[in-house]
This record gives sequence, structure tokens and C-alpha cells, in this order.
Amino acid sequence: MGEPADDDRAEHEAAREDQLTTAPKASDDDADPRIDVTDRGDGITRIDIRDDAAVRPGADPDSSR
Repeated sequence: MGEPADDDRAEHEAAREDQLTTAPKASDDDADPRIDVTDRGDGITRIDIRDDAAVRPGADPDSSR
């Protein structure tokens, strides 16, 4: 499985943005990237949550500790 062609990648990104911004209260920020994917080329793929991601996995931001 190789890298998608540039046309396929652009089509995927457009479809992703449409899907993430069609909800009634959605904003363009909802379609911002949240992960970085790095393929090391040796069969290992690393997935990292971006530091600037507005939504991150973990505790509910509205709950107090």
C-alpha cells in the first residue's frame, strides 16, 4: 500500500473538511489536523497527537480534578 496520488489526497482532504464542517455548530477549525502520521519505511507507522490540536484525548476538559 503506497502513498495516494496527489489528486486522491486532495479529494480526500476536501471530503474530510466537508464532513467535519457540515454540523449546525461546526466551524472551519473543526477540520484542522489533529494528528501527524510518520511512516518510517520499515513497517512501523507512528501516529502523534499534534501539540496545537484543539481537541486532545484524555480527561473531559469541562470536568474539574
